[in-house]
Amino acid sequence: MRAFSPLLSRFTRVSLWILLAALILALGWSLLQLLELAAASNPAGDSASRRAAYRATATAMSSSDATSGLSPRWQFVLLQDASTPAAPPSPTSTTENEAPNTIPLPTLLVPAKPSSPNLAGTKVPPPAQRIIRAHSLVNIALLGGDNELTEDQFVRTDTMVVVSLNLDTGDAAMLSLPRDLFVYMPHGNMGRLNTAYGIGDYREWQPGGGFGFLRQTLFYNFGINVHYYALVNFSAFEAVIDRLGGVNIAVDCAYRDYYPVARDKRGSANPADYALRTLPVGYHSFDGFDALWYARTRRNTSDLDRGRRQQILLRAMWRAARQQGLLTAIPSLWGELTSLTETDIPFDLILRLLPHLLNLELDSIEHFTFQSDFHTRDWVASDGAQVLLPMRDRVHQLMQDFYTPPSPNQASLAMHSIGIYNASSHENWDIVASERLRWGGHQAIALGTLTDSQFTESSQLIDQVGTQKGSPVPRLLAALNLDAEQVTIDPKADRAFDYLVIIGRDYESCTFDVLPIDE
Repeated sequence: MRAFSPLLSRFTRVSLWILLAALILALGWSLLQLLELAAASNPAGDSASRRAAYRATATAMSSSDATSGLSPRWQFVLLQDASTPAAPPSPTSTTENEAPNTIPLPTLLVPAKPSSPNLAGTKVPPPAQRIIRAHSLVNIALLGGDNELTEDQFVRTDTMVVVSLNLDTGDAAMLSLPRDLFVYMPHGNMGRLNTAYGIGDYREWQPGGGFGFLRQTLFYNFGINVHYYALVNFSAFEAVIDRLGGVNIAVDCAYRDYYPVARDKRGSANPADYALRTLPVGYHSFDGFDALWYARTRRNTSDLDRGRRQQILLRAMWRAARQQGLLTAIPSLWGELTSLTETDIPFDLILRLLPHLLNLELDSIEHFTFQSDFHTRDWVASDGAQVLLPMRDRVHQLMQDFYTPPSPNQASLAMHSIGIYNASSHENWDIVASERLRWGGHQAIALGTLTDSQFTESSQLIDQVGTQKGSPVPRLLAALNLDAEQVTIDPKADRAFDYLVIIGRDYESCTFDVLPIDE
């Protein structure tokens, strides 16, 4: 595998393309109509209600990996190799016997069945049921490698986001995959999902090397066919955010983790070079260094919540690039882009997506994440590794929902306008609330802070429509973590907004299982 290079001397022309390797490839198919995320009025049992649950991702704490000596994860890979047959059964090819795709896509080789019913102290799962797609899809894996931080040069993809682009409907969806999922791999062993790319690269897996191995792993365990990939490292991630002038993030949960006392101390083994840093709820501007810290921290949270934050960062990067008009010269610098990333995206696919790129509306992209104790359960492998076992039936349903575009009636959320005022005395909490609603597909606008005399203890939702049929009020209450008692019905014919939200001091924006921080 070729090495990465930040190529800092070429910022003025090419560092944008690191971003585009992650974002154009992922989000390049624009939405041809404004189909917003929503859920049906019945909260039980349907696809829409499950989507709402995925957006409110629960997370569980997990212990940190050791940082001294040879990486325990690399030792685990070597143990796997030691027990792997020299010549595992060859995979077999499969065809897309579903809805025809409108563009040619690479053929998937299905991994061979396991040779043993038990591996690494657990029963080997059977192949996942294939997720049947009803539309022409292009699925792209966005991968972030950590090889810069280790000396073994083994790539662990701690960031794994699959983006599904629906070429029939114009919809898009993001799915974050937890790094600690303990899954069967096509070389005949069980292992953490974040090691799959590195194992395939190390073994020079055929076909496809690291991504070919990961692709077969994803198909065996989840039943989804991922067609292409883009892989970047930490330096690339930081460099492009700095080139964009930073990104703005609405932080909805407080985080605390160790932060270098000086930036040149990053990676130091001396504990004195670090101090605890607290990031409060609010609207923050990050440069590349701070954005990477935000994306990777998990001291009072977990890898599952990291996946959600990484999707938030992708949205912020895309928004910044659009605002600066940096999305118009893609074809002319495509060669330089591919020199800065590892990707197998063909140039002609980029040309197909390019005409729709500028019309992309971020509010209409669906977001899916795993929930702890629902999609996964904690488990300790035979070598002592703390991992997550997928709960197969629920993961299968998650994958089905990931493949399913929003129903037409879900677009009704885009018809409702929502204005949000901050009366909490906490700066920018109206922006935090509006971003939470926009993440769920609502059309929400932050209206600023009220005067001191208007500050209030209790948050309020003012319904200025006054009709129950098709009302988004239940969804708004769930997204904002409010109770029905906080709703006031005040119909107005000459209203500027259908719904007004007054954020008070009692607003609890963190609805995820992030551990609270002691003041």
